[in-house]
Amino acid sequence: MTVRRQTTYLLLVAIFSLLLASCASEPPVEPEPGDGPSTLDLKAEDVADAMPVAEPLARYGNHSPYEVFGKKYYVLPSNEGYHEKGVASWYGSKFHGRRTSSGEAYDMHLATAAHKTLPLPSYAEVTNLDNGRKVIVKINDRGPFKDERLIDMSYGAALRLDMIATGTARVDVRVIDVSGAVTTGQISSSDEAGTWLQAGAYGRREGAEELAGKLERAHLLPVSINQLDELFRVWLGPFSSNNEVESVITRAIELGFDRPHRIRR
Repeated sequence: MTVRRQTTYLLLVAIFSLLLASCASEPPVEPEPGDGPSTLDLKAEDVADAMPVAEPLARYGNHSPYEVFGKKYYVLPSNEGYHEKGVASWYGSKFHGRRTSSGEAYDMHLATAAHKTLPLPSYAEVTNLDNGRKVIVKINDRGPFKDERLIDMSYGAALRLDMIATGTARVDVRVIDVSGAVTTGQISSSDEAGTWLQAGAYGRREGAEELAGKLERAHLLPVSINQLDELFRVWLGPFSSNNEVESVITRAIELGFDRPHRIRR
């Protein structure tokens, strides 16, 4: 091998070695978590607080102790006086439509949450300590099963707390006493007057009119189109009782429509 060829060969070896060292020093790419936000154009003001009502313990999700990832958890005998501070996370599309620990279907657009030890269901006011935002949630699921996490918020509840981008937030969780509240199914019009459901939102009025027509033909009434924030929103309501709201939601799903979600006016 000539001196010139040997020099070229050594130079190529050195460059190749540097490339290998550079690749080895880069951190591995983190996999996608498989969870995410809603495909709906949902805003914080669209998500209503959960309405605390007196109801019996869920048939499922209250067995104690229970075990997850080799660790035992003991459900509290009562939620009375519960008040804790800790870290909240949120969960969304990956679990949308799946059964929660209490047996209810998880709807990421509603104000709900998961907790490791509170009886199911419980109602709590959650405050984001970083910005002061609050939301009332129905706790109907178990989790989050990480030692440093206190509560797992639904996507809708996390929107209300403005913690979607950060993923976690420091929160204050205070259980709401429902001993003097009305029983499920006995909510009067004065308790929930003017509850609206949003069935869809469109950038063009034609899309909203098409959906409104389908809802009318399915006898899901009253239906209206409201232009807000450059979007045409299709609303059902107002409804005067919780029973009526739940009936409309159930019927819409049975007829093949996307689940309408409660909005705040």
